Amino acid sequence: MPAALMTPDELAARTARAVEAATAAGRGLGLTVTDARVLHDMFSVVVHLAPSPVVVRVPTVLPPYAAADPAFQAQRQQRELDVVHWLAEQGHRVIPPSPLVPREPVRRDGFSMTFWAYAETDAAAGAEPDYVHHSRLVAGLHDALRGYPGELPFLAAAEPRFVTDGLDALGSRPDLIEPGDLDRARHEWEVLEPVVRSRAAFEAAFPGVALQPVHGDAPAVNIIAGADGPLYSDFELVSLGPVEWDLAGMPPGCAAAYDEAARERGLRPLNERVLRFASAVGMARAVACLALVPQLPLLKDALRPALDHWRTTPFDSGLPG
Repeated sequence: MPAALMTPDELAARTARAVEAATAAGRGLGLTVTDARVLHDMFSVVVHLAPSPVVVRVPTVLPPYAAADPAFQAQRQQRELDVVHWLAEQGHRVIPPSPLVPREPVRRDGFSMTFWAYAETDAAAGAEPDYVHHSRLVAGLHDALRGYPGELPFLAAAEPRFVTDGLDALGSRPDLIEPGDLDRARHEWEVLEPVVRSRAAFEAAFPGVALQPVHGDAPAVNIIAGADGPLYSDFELVSLGPVEWDLAGMPPGCAAAYDEAARERGLRPLNERVLRFASAVGMARAVACLALVPQLPLLKDALRPALDHWRTTPFDSGLPG
């Protein structure tokens, strides 16, 4: 029987367990915690361990394979900590890992969590970010990331296993997606998946398009208005990939703003075909996200505008042929 949607009481209990785990883990690492406060609660519960200047991110909504594999979670979290620490050391504007605890994931009460420095935010900042302006800033982030010396997996941000498993799981969920829509999504993913999973296939499809470390999760959306300027956050999906991945699905004007800033830095502008490919993969991931609705019911409404647009738009993979 398909999983039922979590109730408000069940969601609140999950959040409470995450806060308790973060608090206990923080105290176990020697932090003073008397007033833990939830700053954000969606795919992760983000907790400020006040009065300590430390924020804990506790992923709570995960695909089954990730939830069942602590080593997978920890490896991805360690990559994020390593990349962001390196960026901070180079003087780039990121929210760094907390210097008050070891720079590694902590597992507690079934949750794997990471610890970050608390950043004061600009109270005067508007509620709606300026994504066009932020897209200009992303060119600077890409310029910085080009120098990262560590190894990163190819397009791990696309999460191909998540897409494949999610589309499979949706086969028994006509309450979440119409059969015709699911058939379309599966067909599109059959076209995209081989190129997502193979660097060689990507390079054959897009010859001459350089790969580099990329943020992986819409960095223009994940810029925090810090008290003394913008700060990048949420590098959970940091990967090796084309820069286009970080601009896919952004509102009109963002690509042009990025290109202008990239040229000013001597970087290449976006490749239109690669941008179409990245946007198509992103749409496949959005459809697969419906499989997470039982864990996070608000996703159904949150995904509706993107899915409505997808239904009215012809498939364009950006691939040759």
